[in-house]
Amino acid sequence: MKSQALEFHKALFEELDTSRLQQKFLSALLEMQNVERGSLWIADGEGYRCIAAVGSQSADIAGYCIPKSAQSIVGWVIENGRMTIAEAYKDKRHFREVEVGLDVKSTIILCYPLILRDGRVYGAVEIIDTSHGGSRLNLHKDYLELMEDLVAIGAIALGNALAFADKRAENEKLRRMIADLHAETLIGQSDAFLAMQKSLGDYAKTDFPVLITGESGTGKELAARELHRLSARRNGPFLVQNVSAIPDTLLESELFGYRKGAFTGADKDKTGLFEAASGGTVFLDEIGDMALPLQARILRVIQQNEIKPLGGTGCKQVDVRIISATNKDLRQAIAAGTFREDLFYRLNVLPLAIPPLRERREDIGLLLNYFLRRDGERLGIAPKKLTPRALRRFTEHTWKGNIREMENLVRYLLTTLHGDTIDEADLPATILAPPPAAQTDSGPPAAPGRTPPAEAGHGGSPGPSADLCGQTWEELERAYVLALLDKYKWNITQAAARAGVNRSTFDSRIKKLGIRKR
Repeated sequence: MKSQALEFHKALFEELDTSRLQQKFLSALLEMQNVERGSLWIADGEGYRCIAAVGSQSADIAGYCIPKSAQSIVGWVIENGRMTIAEAYKDKRHFREVEVGLDVKSTIILCYPLILRDGRVYGAVEIIDTSHGGSRLNLHKDYLELMEDLVAIGAIALGNALAFADKRAENEKLRRMIADLHAETLIGQSDAFLAMQKSLGDYAKTDFPVLITGESGTGKELAARELHRLSARRNGPFLVQNVSAIPDTLLESELFGYRKGAFTGADKDKTGLFEAASGGTVFLDEIGDMALPLQARILRVIQQNEIKPLGGTGCKQVDVRIISATNKDLRQAIAAGTFREDLFYRLNVLPLAIPPLRERREDIGLLLNYFLRRDGERLGIAPKKLTPRALRRFTEHTWKGNIREMENLVRYLLTTLHGDTIDEADLPATILAPPPAAQTDSGPPAAPGRTPPAEAGHGGSPGPSADLCGQTWEELERAYVLALLDKYKWNITQAAARAGVNRSTFDSRIKKLGIRKR
């Protein structure tokens, strides 16, 4: 017994992992009593939950919760803080439902309370004899007292480990919250932005692939991160691979991994991105640049949820959600034979179009103030304020580089300007240059005197004597939209393409202007 006690102490105080400690604690007690079934229980809310079990069919017991309202040996021991011995099918305290479905039932149950140093009872340990007649348990008084001393020591070690695990989980939750606070965030209040945000919320409820489209700099990766954060996979990995950033041969090994000896220089196994992200999300940026042979392998990942590492002989199951993004027209790539049509339809289950900045001008002021404040804090300077004239110039700008262009410009201004305001005279020539004459969108009017397109007159071009300056912006826009609709026989897709905006934006403007087909 002395040697067993020493082994018991060693098992408890050399183990740092909570789950392994629970298993070692239980196994040592069962070995000392020469039985094969045991379980650990803790008080948890409205019940008593099994946190570990050892023995045949232990998986059916682990995680089981006995209601506090029900009679149970575990509940009695925790509430009274005393050891008990029970004959399972004679004792009214035995909660028989816990053994429903078990091939072998309990005969004698020896149950000790788990008590902390301060005297609080937080759980119980059951040592169970399943032999006929309960002949294995040593129930001699001296032996039981020694067992009680060992359980008391183990209870303190286990209680500390559980408290540490809870604190670690709490710290991890706090770490994620802090990371969320410092992470880049989606900002906007325009109709186009709110529609995109709603789609993100809807898509996050599923595990289907998402294809994000949009111009360079619109924030496709940021949208993918937000989608992952809102989803049930938020606690899993979010791994990113820019398809165009590395050669095709290297990309394949990065995504699928390889086995030692698969090629020259492969001196050890390497885990690929899909395997490493199992349980989370993989974001494939610039998917339109992927080579055709590799597209076929990606298709198999989506269809079969499996990968085959380079040089490997077998396949591995993976559990990943694929989000992809491109600034290319994949339908044109399909027509050109550079992108697989079947892969396109697999990736495009849930399409998400990120609107360019020129189609969400209402958001420009919000974004500018956010970047000025954020980057000002990083530089340790007070945030600079925009004068109304500067803001007007920013709002009129076409923003070909979208939000990325805005971020870079804000950083330039914060670095080079020393005052506390940013005025029109402080702006670079790229912002002060007049907007293209043919630019038309859903935003506010550009500089005074801007000439509308040649199609602005309903039913034909306005003549040189047309009094354009006598009309409001809305009147001009209405005339322009009607002219386009007449020209393209109310084909909204073609009219939107001619106007240089996406279909949803054009359709939204039609509704806001109150235009109906005659």
